[in-house]
Amino acid sequence: MTPASGDVIAVHDRTTARLFADTHIRPYADEWDRSGQVPDTLLDAVSAAGLWDPFPPAPAQGADVTFGTLAEIHEEIGRACSSVRSLLTVHTMVTFAVRRWGTAEQKERWLPELAAGRVTGAFCLTEPEVGSDATAVTTTALRKGGGWVLNGTKTWITGGQLASLFLVFARGPGGVVALLVERNAPGVEITPIDGMLGTTAGMLATVELREAHVGPDALLGPEAFATGMVLTGVLDLGRLSVAAGSVGILQACLDACTARTARREVGGVPLRERQLIRAKISDMVTDVTAARLLCAEAARLKDAGEAETIMTTMMAKYFASTAAARHASEAVQIHGASGCAPGSPVARYYRDAKVMEIIEGSSEIQRLTIADAAYRTAMNP
Repeated sequence: MTPASGDVIAVHDRTTARLFADTHIRPYADEWDRSGQVPDTLLDAVSAAGLWDPFPPAPAQGADVTFGTLAEIHEEIGRACSSVRSLLTVHTMVTFAVRRWGTAEQKERWLPELAAGRVTGAFCLTEPEVGSDATAVTTTALRKGGGWVLNGTKTWITGGQLASLFLVFARGPGGVVALLVERNAPGVEITPIDGMLGTTAGMLATVELREAHVGPDALLGPEAFATGMVLTGVLDLGRLSVAAGSVGILQACLDACTARTARREVGGVPLRERQLIRAKISDMVTDVTAARLLCAEAARLKDAGEAETIMTTMMAKYFASTAAARHASEAVQIHGASGCAPGSPVARYYRDAKVMEIIEGSSEIQRLTIADAAYRTAMNP
C-alpha cells in the first residue's frame, strides 16, 4: 500500500524526491520485496509526481530536468527501493530514445502517453545467451509487407510484466535495428520471472517474439543505426541511473548502520565507540561521497554535451556499484543475525547491490573498457 496519489507533490529536485521516497516508497519497500511487485497505488503516485519522464518539454507534459537533477532524483528513489528505481530507469531509457531519435509522428504519439504513465516502457536488449555484448543480439527483424516481423527471445527484462511498450533491439538486414513494439502486437508473449536475487519487485519478464508483426512506424531511427544508439545513448543513460541508484544504496547502508551502532551496546560499550565499527563507517562515508561526486561529474559532462561523459559514467557506475556491494555486505555484518532476518532492509540492500554490479554492463566489462581508454590516451597523448 501507499498513500493516496492525491497527496503527492510534484518531484523536480533532490528535496522533493527525498520527500516522495520517504513518504510513498521507503515504508513499503520490504513488503514489495516480499510480494515481488509494486502496487497500482504506487504507479499512480509516480504518475502524480511526474516521475515517469522528466525529459520531454512542456508540450509533452514533462518537467525537462537536467541530467544532474535526474541523477539526484534516481539516487533518492534508489535509497528507498532499487526495484522502483529500476522501473523508472528502463521507462526513462525508452522515453529518452523516443525523444532523441523518434520521428515527429512517434514523438506525438508516444511522449505524452509515456510522460503521464498511461504507457509504460521497457528496454529489451538482453537475450538468454547475450548480455554485455550489445552487438551480438540474435533476435531477427525482417521486412515484410511494409512492416517488420520479429523472432527471438528477450529475457531478464525489467518491468516486462508491467510494460505496454517495448524498445526491442534486433538484427535486421543491414545491422542492428531498434523497434517500438506494443505489448498487444501479434506474436508477443510475456512470461513473468519470479524469485530473483535482488530488485525482486522490478517485475521482470521474458519477452518471446514469435512471428511478431509490427508496422513500418515501429522503426526508431535509421536502419542499422541502433548499435551506435545503444553504445552512446540509451545504455549510457541507464548506467547513470544505476550509478546514482547505487549511491542511494550506499546512503541507505550508511543511515542504517549509524542508527544501529548509535543505540546498540556490546559488553557495556556502545558499538559506535568500537574502532572497527568506526573504520567501517568512515569507509562508507568516504565511498558514498566519492561515488556521488563521480555521478555528478558524469551528469555535468552529459549536460554539457561532452564526449568524456561516456567514460566518466562507466567509472561512476563501476565505482558506485562495487562500493554498494561491498558496504551492503558490511551493513549485514554490522547488524548481525538481524541483518539476515526476513524483512531486513540491509538484507535487501545486500541483494540489490549485487544486481547493480551486473546490469547495464558488468563490473568486469566496465574495467576492461576503462583500461582500454587509459591505454588509448597513453598511446595517443
